[in-house]
Amino acid sequence: MALIEFDRISKLYPGTTAPAVDELSLAIEAGEFLTLLGPSGSGKTTTLMLLAGFEQPSAGEIRLDGQPIQRLPPHRRGMGVVFQSYSLFPHLTVAQNVAFPLSVRKVAAAETAARVAAALDTVRLPHLAGRKPQQLSGGQQQRVALARALVFEPRVVLMDEPLSALDKKLREEMQLEIRRLHRELGVTMVFVTHDQSEAMTLSDRVAVFNQGRIEQLATPQALYDSPANAFVAGFVGDNNTLPGHVDGDGHLRLPDGRGLHARGIGTLGAGAAAQLCVRPERLHLSDGGAGHANRLPATVLDAIHQGDHWRVVARLQGLEATWFAKLAPRELPRPPAPGDSVHFSFGHDDAWLFPA
Repeated sequence: MALIEFDRISKLYPGTTAPAVDELSLAIEAGEFLTLLGPSGSGKTTTLMLLAGFEQPSAGEIRLDGQPIQRLPPHRRGMGVVFQSYSLFPHLTVAQNVAFPLSVRKVAAAETAARVAAALDTVRLPHLAGRKPQQLSGGQQQRVALARALVFEPRVVLMDEPLSALDKKLREEMQLEIRRLHRELGVTMVFVTHDQSEAMTLSDRVAVFNQGRIEQLATPQALYDSPANAFVAGFVGDNNTLPGHVDGDGHLRLPDGRGLHARGIGTLGAGAAAQLCVRPERLHLSDGGAGHANRLPATVLDAIHQGDHWRVVARLQGLEATWFAKLAPRELPRPPAPGDSVHFSFGHDDAWLFPA
């Protein structure tokens, strides 16, 4: 049995016609790190708030260890919560902020002191116990918020975009810190983000949300290498796309009559509208000769050096589309100039063909 189960959960807010969460069924295993990933308004934060108890479902059941919990108030669910805004009390010290969940639970003073010290040790901030939140950096405040969520030893920790206010370098450092804590503590973590890179870094599994439903639930590698549909392929990782119609198995006929070969995903009947997707790192620059199943002539718009790769942006000739390729420096000893004619080429297995 899964630790947490959503059984056909729906949430319809008053005054709206479309549900924020639409008949969601989801099982979360004990000890896993699950990320809810999706664009704004996709239902991921509402799902987290339903699990935390800050929102009530319109229909369905949420179970913890097989027992329904949707009628339990948040403080009786035994879940630690970390918000984007940290929500630290400015008039309390770091130690007092961390101790707050224990004071609510009326834990004895001696045990509270020991648990606070251990929690601050876990997030590597024991030396800041006496400071106020305003004396800390953003990263330090986030660590205090994590310590407060962990101090009462919850089985589940919920995090709602906790790193979005941090700069890039600090955000990446905190991602590694959260990974370490998850490994060391073995606690179940449910994490909400719209940042695909964050989801790929942290997660055992990722649930990709769209319009209140899960489009795909899989490991980060499976999401990237085997997306279930065009939405997932476009949201997880960079993508180049072209529309057309199916003309045989794994064959796309473009509006101008040219054909391309790709791996067919989903139901693709002859003549059906379809979309081809190919990752920029799967593209090659060629002179138009043999070597790959697919070749598209293009006119270079720009070539940008980005450290570990060149980003070559080009307009596909005869098509209303701009594609870009990521090419290692060794593949591109001399970058093309704007206006140069090139060919983007890729293999049959390097692209997907999805129902439009």
